[in-house]
Amino acid sequence: MVAIVHHPAYAADMPDGHRFPMNKYAALAEVLRAEGLVAPDGFVTPEPVTIDMACLAHDRAYVEAVQRRDLPPDAVRRIGLPLAPSVVDRAFAAAGGTLAAARLALTEGLACNAAGGSHHAAADHGAGFCILNDVAIATAVLLAEGAVQRVLVVDLDVHQGDGTARIFADDPRVFTFSLHAEKNFPVRKATGRRDVGLADGTGDGAYLAVLAAELPQVIADSRPDLAFYNAGVDPHRDDRLGRLALSDDGLYRRDRYVIETIRSRNIPLATVTGGGYGADVGAVAARHAQVFRAARDHERDRA
Repeated sequence: MVAIVHHPAYAADMPDGHRFPMNKYAALAEVLRAEGLVAPDGFVTPEPVTIDMACLAHDRAYVEAVQRRDLPPDAVRRIGLPLAPSVVDRAFAAAGGTLAAARLALTEGLACNAAGGSHHAAADHGAGFCILNDVAIATAVLLAEGAVQRVLVVDLDVHQGDGTARIFADDPRVFTFSLHAEKNFPVRKATGRRDVGLADGTGDGAYLAVLAAELPQVIADSRPDLAFYNAGVDPHRDDRLGRLALSDDGLYRRDRYVIETIRSRNIPLATVTGGGYGADVGAVAARHAQVFRAARDHERDRA
């Protein structure tokens, strides 16, 4: 079975009515258990990243201020999450989960983190519900260790992966590919290695056609030793913060295509959940489960 990384700290305490549906992580874990997607010995429990690890992708002053929970009020507002102890713990745990999934992918080929994808966090600040950029931290750690030489980040969250693009703007070893809603957050887009903005209301057929036209060339151009896939479900037509129109089946077909296209080239792949928003936490969790179903089906069909 595909290894799934999960930590109890993924579900932090949040004020009632907050726009970020933090309870979706606990709900997702229950869906994965109920559907038999988790290995008999359970989830892989990661170690949170250390401050030194986080500082490979972020400025130390910022990381230490996060750890102390003393960011200026305007910086906290930009993030959009309260700096409660459990929220800070979650940021370090989720980054640890993405790093653990990447290490597992390097040995097993494919692994999934049941959180992660905090792609708006830049080197010196957080934004858009993102405190620490878990994919950037995992990438920086593995590059520093010499475990990989080239990394591809495939970001299909509905919002551009601006923080990741900015962190690695001057690093030719990291290729960032973002396929997103052009008119959605952030207003000021970063410049990644490959950015494709889609019109509002783009549905399954048009979306998947663009992805099929882009991904093989991105892989050829980046020649990665490892790929990360941000499988954000906010391109769904019912997402509270999305502007695209994918169906449940469209999300599954997207995830299956990404997994098969990357793994057919024998590139290790680690997936993260990315964004997904709505008042119905169960529905959001079910959408997030699509990438885990796609991973299971891919492995089963290869067997």
